[in-house]
Amino acid sequence: MAKRFFIPLIVIATVMCATTLNAQNSVAYVNTNELINSLPDKTSATERLTTLSDNYKQELQVMQNEYNKKYSDFIAYQETLAESIKLRRMQELTDLENQIRDFTKLAQKDIEEHEELLIGPIKSKIKDAIKAVGIEQNFTVIYDLDNPGIMFVSPDAIDANQLVKSKLGVK
Repeated sequence: MAKRFFIPLIVIATVMCATTLNAQNSVAYVNTNELINSLPDKTSATERLTTLSDNYKQELQVMQNEYNKKYSDFIAYQETLAESIKLRRMQELTDLENQIRDFTKLAQKDIEEHEELLIGPIKSKIKDAIKAVGIEQNFTVIYDLDNPGIMFVSPDAIDANQLVKSKLGVK
């Protein structure tokens, strides 16, 4: 009767050991930031975003220069100006401050929208490649090291970055 229980215990132990080994090998990790930076699409997107940002900075500088000149003139001549002219110039300065603030908000929003339009497809492409690698390699899970919530990666974890880069056609 002892032999009946002994054989199933060996089978169960073997299956559990094999399952544990397979589970250990089915965990992988990637670093999406590294993957994004490895794509040529990212370089092109970054160049376009930099150009857009530079254009906004130049326009903002023009507006700031105009404000600074009017403010300097106002300070220099305020003693000699009639009260109605002072009030009108103070209103001009307030209007320019509001225009600069509104322009800055508009520029920031526009840059963020362009970033989403340019980087969004790259992120989607990487997500699809990670999913394909996960299925092809039979991984249970792939962690993203770029996610600050991950505190520990086992030395046994598999780095899937090269597999995903290969799927993306990047070295």
